[in-house]
Amino acid sequence: MIQIGSGGDTATTPPAVLSPLSLAISPCPNDTFAFHALAHGLVGDGTAVTVTFADIDVLNRRAADSLDDVVKVSYAALPWLLGSYRLLSAGSALGRGCGPLVLTAGRDDLRGARVAIPGMRTTAYLLFRLWAQGRGVSDIDVLSFEKIMPAVRDGRYDAGLVIHESRFTYPSFGLTAVADLGDWWESETGLPIPLGAVLGRRHLDGAALSATVRASVAAAFTDPEASRSYVLDHAQEMDPEVVDAHIGLYVNDYTLQLGDEGYEAVEVLLGRAAAANLVPALSAPLR
Repeated sequence: MIQIGSGGDTATTPPAVLSPLSLAISPCPNDTFAFHALAHGLVGDGTAVTVTFADIDVLNRRAADSLDDVVKVSYAALPWLLGSYRLLSAGSALGRGCGPLVLTAGRDDLRGARVAIPGMRTTAYLLFRLWAQGRGVSDIDVLSFEKIMPAVRDGRYDAGLVIHESRFTYPSFGLTAVADLGDWWESETGLPIPLGAVLGRRHLDGAALSATVRASVAAAFTDPEASRSYVLDHAQEMDPEVVDAHIGLYVNDYTLQLGDEGYEAVEVLLGRAAAANLVPALSAPLR
């Protein structure tokens, strides 16, 4: 049951069912795979769920406007959202070897470069800002992530910051990775890279929401084929092998449970960013 509560993961007022529950996620395979069971009422107490699909930059803006009960966002956006939302302990995208890439059409130096990015409050851009200090980047523009590689290939941008399945497909655009920000992050900290967070509205019971999301992820692991058609229908004509690689990279043990290492990775990322005046300091504890 999804309950009304206050603070932490414990409901302190009489339980109440919120129906329907509004869920906003991306159409990317990791999200449709992990949230298939929740979206179809296969876990939890049967509460109806309405699903909105959007690009991560749009999801960050939806969360800023408090439009959804449960929403997938960039970890970089967290400092602006913790007044209305709490971080759930399940559903996140963290990992190793899965960081954003900086791509060019053969250029090695970013000095004076114009760079296309997938969103101002994306974790990719936050990592890029930490990495790019002193590298002389000239200008940035926001593009939908699927438009970035064609724009760099066609010479409209000197470089592109890419996420999601782009790390598997960029060679087909004739592009070169000049930096893997996941590798950079891991060499700097020894921690997994925190990419996407799942948030729940603060007036809802965080423990119940986390448990329901965790059950959805567990169901996906138990029967991967159950979500297959749902994933492929939303995968923007992605090759099935790329879909499988995408899921394998971004859905893992951290998706089931952030755990101490997951929370530490988030705290270190946002702590470093706040120290560099790139984001506000956190206004509420993460756990």
